[in-house]
Amino acid sequence: MTRPPATARVLLLCALSATALPSAACSTVGRPASRAVETPPPPPPSASGPATGRPSASPATLTAAQARAALITETDLGEPWVPTQGAGTWRDGLLKATTGDHDCRQLLDVLYTDELLGAPAGPRASSALDDAGTGAQLRYQVAAHRPADVDRTVAWLASLPARCDEFTAVTTRGTTVYGQVAEVPLPQAGDARAGLRVVLSEETADGESSYLTLDAAVVRVGQDAISLTHGGYGDLPAEVAQNVAQLGAQRLADIRQQGRVLV
Repeated sequence: MTRPPATARVLLLCALSATALPSAACSTVGRPASRAVETPPPPPPSASGPATGRPSASPATLTAAQARAALITETDLGEPWVPTQGAGTWRDGLLKATTGDHDCRQLLDVLYTDELLGAPAGPRASSALDDAGTGAQLRYQVAAHRPADVDRTVAWLASLPARCDEFTAVTTRGTTVYGQVAEVPLPQAGDARAGLRVVLSEETADGESSYLTLDAAVVRVGQDAISLTHGGYGDLPAEVAQNVAQLGAQRLADIRQQGRVLV
Protein backbone atom coordinates (compact mmCIF):
# COMPACT_ATOMS: atom_id res chain seq x y z
CA MET A 1 0.00 0.00 0.00
CA THR A 2 1.59 3.30 -1.15
CA ARG A 3 0.63 6.46 0.68
CA PRO A 4 0.82 9.94 -0.80
CA PRO A 5 3.42 12.27 0.74
CA ALA A 6 2.45 14.05 3.95
CA THR A 7 0.76 17.36 3.42
CA ALA A 8 2.87 20.37 4.17
CA ARG A 9 0.12 22.30 5.83
CA VAL A 10 0.35 22.43 9.60
CA LEU A 11 -2.62 23.33 11.78
CA LEU A 12 -1.81 25.43 14.79
CA LEU A 13 -3.60 25.25 18.13
CA CYS A 14 -2.72 27.76 20.79
CA ALA A 15 -0.87 26.86 23.96
CA LEU A 16 -3.22 25.59 26.64
CA SER A 17 -3.64 27.59 29.80
CA ALA A 18 -3.82 25.57 32.99
CA THR A 19 -5.86 28.16 34.84
CA ALA A 20 -7.96 30.39 32.59
CA LEU A 21 -11.26 28.61 32.00
CA PRO A 22 -13.51 31.63 31.33
CA SER A 23 -11.26 33.02 28.57
CA ALA A 24 -11.03 31.38 25.16
CA ALA A 25 -7.96 29.27 24.53
CA CYS A 26 -7.32 30.94 21.13
CA SER A 27 -8.42 34.04 19.26
CA THR A 28 -12.15 34.10 18.69
CA VAL A 29 -13.83 34.36 15.35
CA GLY A 30 -16.97 36.15 16.48
CA ARG A 31 -19.45 33.43 15.52
CA PRO A 32 -21.96 31.67 17.76
CA ALA A 33 -20.96 28.14 18.74
CA SER A 34 -22.69 25.20 17.03
CA ARG A 35 -24.09 23.00 19.78
CA ALA A 36 -26.64 20.25 20.16
CA VAL A 37 -27.85 18.82 23.44
CA GLU A 38 -29.45 15.49 24.12
CA THR A 39 -30.90 14.53 27.49
CA PRO A 40 -32.22 11.00 28.03
CA PRO A 41 -35.93 10.75 28.93
CA PRO A 42 -36.96 10.11 32.55
CA PRO A 43 -37.21 6.47 33.60
CA PRO A 44 -40.60 4.68 33.32
CA PRO A 45 -42.78 4.23 36.43
CA SER A 46 -41.61 1.43 38.69
CA ALA A 47 -43.76 -1.57 39.58
CA SER A 48 -44.09 -0.35 43.15
CA GLY A 49 -45.88 2.86 42.26
CA PRO A 50 -46.02 5.83 39.89
CA ALA A 51 -42.89 7.80 39.07
CA THR A 52 -42.48 10.92 41.16
CA GLY A 53 -40.46 12.73 38.52
CA ARG A 54 -36.76 12.93 37.91
CA PRO A 55 -34.90 13.93 41.10
CA SER A 56 -33.15 17.25 41.24
CA ALA A 57 -29.53 17.19 40.11
CA SER A 58 -27.08 16.84 42.96
CA PRO A 59 -23.62 18.41 42.94
CA ALA A 60 -22.31 15.02 41.74
CA THR A 61 -24.63 14.93 38.70
CA LEU A 62 -23.74 16.58 35.42
CA THR A 63 -26.45 18.97 34.25
CA ALA A 64 -27.38 19.83 30.67
CA ALA A 65 -26.15 23.40 31.22
CA GLN A 66 -22.79 22.15 32.46
CA ALA A 67 -22.44 19.82 29.48
CA ARG A 68 -23.09 22.72 27.10
CA ALA A 69 -20.64 24.98 28.94
CA ALA A 70 -17.92 22.31 28.76
CA LEU A 71 -18.03 22.00 24.96
CA ILE A 72 -15.10 22.93 22.75
CA THR A 73 -16.20 25.16 19.88
CA GLU A 74 -14.73 27.27 17.07
CA THR A 75 -14.37 30.12 19.56
CA ASP A 76 -11.71 28.09 21.38
CA LEU A 77 -9.83 26.94 18.29
CA GLY A 78 -10.03 30.05 16.12
CA GLU A 79 -9.49 30.05 12.37
CA PRO A 80 -9.79 28.01 10.18
CA TRP A 81 -12.43 26.21 12.30
CA VAL A 82 -16.08 27.00 11.58
CA PRO A 83 -19.42 25.40 12.56
CA THR A 84 -19.95 22.25 10.52
CA GLN A 85 -21.83 22.22 7.24
CA GLY A 86 -22.77 18.54 7.68
CA ALA A 87 -21.19 15.13 8.14
CA GLY A 88 -18.09 14.51 6.02
CA THR A 89 -18.75 12.53 2.85
CA TRP A 90 -15.90 10.18 3.77
CA ARG A 91 -18.03 8.73 6.55
CA ASP A 92 -20.21 6.84 4.08
CA GLY A 93 -17.36 6.31 1.65
CA LEU A 94 -14.86 4.55 3.92
CA LEU A 95 -16.27 4.07 7.43
CA LYS A 96 -19.41 2.28 6.27
CA ALA A 97 -17.55 -0.99 5.83
CA THR A 98 -17.43 -4.44 7.34
CA THR A 99 -14.69 -6.90 8.20
CA GLY A 100 -14.52 -10.41 9.61
CA ASP A 101 -12.66 -9.35 12.75
CA HIS A 102 -15.13 -8.51 15.53
CA ASP A 103 -13.07 -5.77 17.19
CA CYS A 104 -12.10 -4.08 13.94
CA ARG A 105 -15.71 -4.18 12.74
CA GLN A 106 -16.91 -2.70 16.04
CA LEU A 107 -14.31 0.05 15.75
CA LEU A 108 -15.57 1.00 12.28
CA ASP A 109 -19.15 0.97 13.59
CA VAL A 110 -18.53 3.32 16.52
CA LEU A 111 -16.48 5.67 14.35
CA TYR A 112 -19.23 5.76 11.73
CA THR A 113 -21.98 6.47 14.27
CA ASP A 114 -19.71 8.77 16.31
CA GLU A 115 -20.67 6.84 19.46
CA LEU A 116 -17.35 5.91 21.03
CA LEU A 117 -18.97 5.57 24.46
CA GLY A 118 -22.47 4.47 23.56
CA ALA A 119 -25.62 5.86 25.16
CA PRO A 120 -24.92 8.19 28.11
CA ALA A 121 -26.23 7.72 31.63
CA GLY A 122 -27.26 11.39 31.82
CA PRO A 123 -27.18 14.65 29.82
CA ARG A 124 -25.07 14.96 26.70
CA ALA A 125 -23.96 17.92 24.59
CA SER A 126 -22.08 17.89 21.30
CA SER A 127 -20.42 20.21 18.83
CA ALA A 128 -19.08 19.68 15.31
CA LEU A 129 -16.56 21.86 13.50
CA ASP A 130 -15.09 21.94 10.00
CA ASP A 131 -11.59 22.99 9.00
CA ALA A 132 -12.44 25.45 6.25
CA GLY A 133 -9.02 24.97 4.67
CA THR A 134 -8.68 21.19 4.47
CA GLY A 135 -12.21 19.84 4.90
CA ALA A 136 -11.24 17.94 8.05
CA GLN A 137 -13.93 17.62 10.69
CA LEU A 138 -13.83 17.66 14.48
CA ARG A 139 -16.75 16.13 16.41
CA TYR A 140 -16.81 16.56 20.19
CA GLN A 141 -19.09 15.29 22.97
CA VAL A 142 -19.47 15.80 26.71
CA ALA A 143 -21.72 13.39 28.60
CA ALA A 144 -22.44 11.74 31.92
CA HIS A 145 -21.28 8.11 31.79
CA ARG A 146 -20.79 5.44 34.42
CA PRO A 147 -17.07 5.42 35.26
CA ALA A 148 -16.86 1.63 34.96
CA ASP A 149 -18.35 1.77 31.45
CA VAL A 150 -15.90 4.47 30.37
CA ASP A 151 -12.95 2.57 31.81
CA ARG A 152 -13.98 -0.56 29.91
CA THR A 153 -14.13 1.44 26.68
CA VAL A 154 -10.75 3.01 27.41
CA ALA A 155 -9.24 -0.45 27.95
CA TRP A 156 -10.82 -1.72 24.72
CA LEU A 157 -9.55 1.22 22.69
CA ALA A 158 -6.07 0.76 24.16
CA SER A 159 -6.08 -2.87 22.99
CA LEU A 160 -6.94 -2.11 19.36
CA PRO A 161 -3.45 -1.16 18.08
CA ALA A 162 -2.47 -4.78 18.76
CA ARG A 163 -5.76 -6.37 17.64
CA CYS A 164 -6.34 -4.22 14.53
CA ASP A 165 -2.80 -3.28 13.63
CA GLU A 166 -3.58 -4.09 9.98
CA PHE A 167 -6.89 -5.31 8.55
CA THR A 168 -9.01 -5.24 5.42
CA ALA A 169 -12.67 -4.30 5.11
CA VAL A 170 -15.24 -4.10 2.31
CA THR A 171 -17.33 -0.97 1.84
CA THR A 172 -20.99 -0.88 0.88
CA ARG A 173 -19.76 0.00 -2.64
CA GLY A 174 -17.90 -3.28 -2.80
CA THR A 175 -14.40 -1.77 -2.69
CA THR A 176 -11.64 -3.06 -0.44
CA VAL A 177 -10.33 -0.80 2.30
CA TYR A 178 -6.99 -1.37 4.02
CA GLY A 179 -6.94 -0.29 7.66
CA GLN A 180 -4.21 0.45 10.15
CA VAL A 181 -4.63 1.34 13.82
CA ALA A 182 -2.01 2.95 16.06
CA GLU A 183 -1.96 4.64 19.43
CA VAL A 184 -2.17 8.42 19.76
CA PRO A 185 -0.59 9.27 23.12
CA LEU A 186 -2.72 11.72 25.09
CA PRO A 187 -1.63 14.25 27.73
CA GLN A 188 -2.14 13.25 31.36
CA ALA A 189 -5.65 14.67 31.49
CA GLY A 190 -8.62 13.35 33.46
CA ASP A 191 -8.70 10.02 35.29
CA ALA A 192 -8.49 7.60 32.35
CA ARG A 193 -7.82 8.11 28.66
CA ALA A 194 -7.11 6.45 25.33
CA GLY A 195 -6.36 7.75 21.85
CA LEU A 196 -6.19 6.06 18.45
CA ARG A 197 -5.19 6.91 14.91
CA VAL A 198 -7.07 4.95 12.25
CA VAL A 199 -5.87 5.13 8.64
CA LEU A 200 -8.14 3.72 5.92
CA SER A 201 -6.96 3.59 2.31
CA GLU A 202 -8.40 2.38 -0.97
CA GLU A 203 -7.43 2.44 -4.62
CA THR A 204 -9.52 4.75 -6.76
CA ALA A 205 -10.95 3.87 -10.20
CA ASP A 206 -8.03 5.57 -11.96
CA GLY A 207 -5.47 3.55 -10.00
CA GLU A 208 -4.56 6.26 -7.53
CA SER A 209 -4.53 5.70 -3.77
CA SER A 210 -6.56 7.85 -1.38
CA TYR A 211 -6.63 7.58 2.34
CA LEU A 212 -8.54 8.84 5.33
CA THR A 213 -6.92 9.64 8.66
CA LEU A 214 -9.14 9.62 11.73
CA ASP A 215 -8.01 10.31 15.30
CA ALA A 216 -10.31 9.28 18.15
CA ALA A 217 -9.98 9.97 21.86
CA VAL A 218 -11.88 9.29 25.08
CA VAL A 219 -11.11 10.88 28.44
CA ARG A 220 -12.92 10.17 31.70
CA VAL A 221 -13.18 13.08 34.10
CA GLY A 222 -14.67 11.80 37.35
CA GLN A 223 -18.20 10.58 36.61
CA ASP A 224 -18.30 12.25 33.19
CA ALA A 225 -16.43 11.81 29.93
CA ILE A 226 -15.44 13.58 26.76
CA SER A 227 -15.03 11.90 23.38
CA LEU A 228 -13.85 13.29 20.08
CA THR A 229 -12.99 12.36 16.52
CA HIS A 230 -10.86 14.39 14.11
CA GLY A 231 -10.87 13.09 10.56
CA GLY A 232 -10.19 13.97 6.96
CA TYR A 233 -8.38 12.91 3.81
CA GLY A 234 -4.58 12.82 3.85
CA ASP A 235 -2.34 13.53 6.80
CA LEU A 236 -3.63 15.17 9.97
CA PRO A 237 -1.58 16.60 12.83
CA ALA A 238 -2.08 14.47 15.95
CA GLU A 239 -1.71 17.63 18.02
CA VAL A 240 -5.30 18.61 17.25
CA ALA A 241 -6.80 15.61 19.06
CA GLN A 242 -4.18 15.77 21.81
CA ASN A 243 -4.66 19.46 22.57
CA VAL A 244 -8.45 19.34 22.32
CA ALA A 245 -8.52 16.36 24.71
CA GLN A 246 -6.38 18.23 27.24
CA LEU A 247 -8.30 21.49 26.95
CA GLY A 248 -11.65 19.69 27.10
CA ALA A 249 -10.76 17.63 30.17
CA GLN A 250 -9.57 20.72 32.04
CA ARG A 251 -12.67 22.68 31.09
CA LEU A 252 -15.02 19.90 32.17
CA ALA A 253 -13.20 19.53 35.50
CA ASP A 254 -13.40 23.28 36.11
CA ILE A 255 -17.09 23.46 35.18
CA ARG A 256 -17.87 20.62 37.58
CA GLN A 257 -15.84 22.27 40.35
CA GLN A 258 -17.73 25.52 39.86
CA GLY A 259 -21.01 23.63 40.19
CA ARG A 260 -19.96 22.12 43.51
CA VAL A 261 -18.90 25.49 44.85
CA LEU A 262 -22.22 27.11 43.90
CA VAL A 263 -24.38 24.45 45.57
